[in-house]
Formats: sequence, structure tokens, C-alpha cells
Amino acid sequence: MTDPATDAPGPVFRLIYSSHLRIPAHERKAELGAIFSTARSKNTKAGVTGALLVWHDHVVQALEGDETVVRDLYATIYEDVRHERVRILEATTVPERVFGRWSMARVSDDEDQPDIPLLMNRDKGGISPAAPRPTTPEQDEVIATMREYARASAQPA
Repeated sequence: MTDPATDAPGPVFRLIYSSHLRIPAHERKAELGAIFSTARSKNTKAGVTGALLVWHDHVVQALEGDETVVRDLYATIYEDVRHERVRILEATTVPERVFGRWSMARVSDDEDQPDIPLLMNRDKGGISPAAPRPTTPEQDEVIATMREYARASAQPA
């Protein structure tokens, strides 16, 4: 089943932000599972697509959709106590969605690992991979940028 809001061609607003996670490492798998579950449901309803990279204690996330909706979502994330040092890295209108079929996907911190959509799996206490799909060149370009941002965020100031 496809969503006309996320399948429609044309310009879309994209915001990429970074943050530092305040979630203790021993709680991270379960907490990220809950975050992914909520994000996938709410993002689908709001017409937001995107991808999330978690690299050590750092997050880089790309969000795509209506500008007001995306900026409101970012404001919610900014106020979320699980994040600190939240900052916008890019905010621009792009010709079309790159992550149109991903209400939320995990981006690997290693370019040799697959980038895949995720599903919440409460029985396993966290997130589990959905069926992998090959990425497009456009997705690969944004994902590479996200990885660069994550590595730069982890460097000492």
C-alpha cells in the first residue's frame, strides 16, 4: 500500500539535524526501538519520510515532508530530553523525496553495511530489520552526507 502524500513527485522540504544521545548505552536498543516504532507510525500519518543514523552517541537524521510539519517535528525533537546539542545541519527545499518509501530507516554508520528500513519488534526488545531494499544513487548521496556529518559531530571541538 502506498501513501499519495509520500509518493507524489515534486519539491519537498528536507531538514537534516544532528544531536548527542543522552540515552545510556545499556538502554539504547530498547529506547531506540520505541522511538522507531513511534516515529514510523506518526511520520506515516504526517507524510514525513526520512532516515536516521546512530553513530556511537551521535544521531544524524534526515526528515522530508511539508516544511511546517517537518519544522514542528524538529521542534519536538529539540525539546526531547533524550537528545542534547541538537542542531540543524541543512534545511532546504529539494526537487523530490529521496526517502519516499521510508517512514524511517536506519542508516549504517559503515558504508560497507546495508542501509535498511526498520521495524519495532517488542518480543526482541528493540528494533529489527525489515526486508532490505537496494538504495538509489540519490539515497546513497544523502546517506554519505549523513555519515560525514556524524563523523564530524563526534570530533572534539
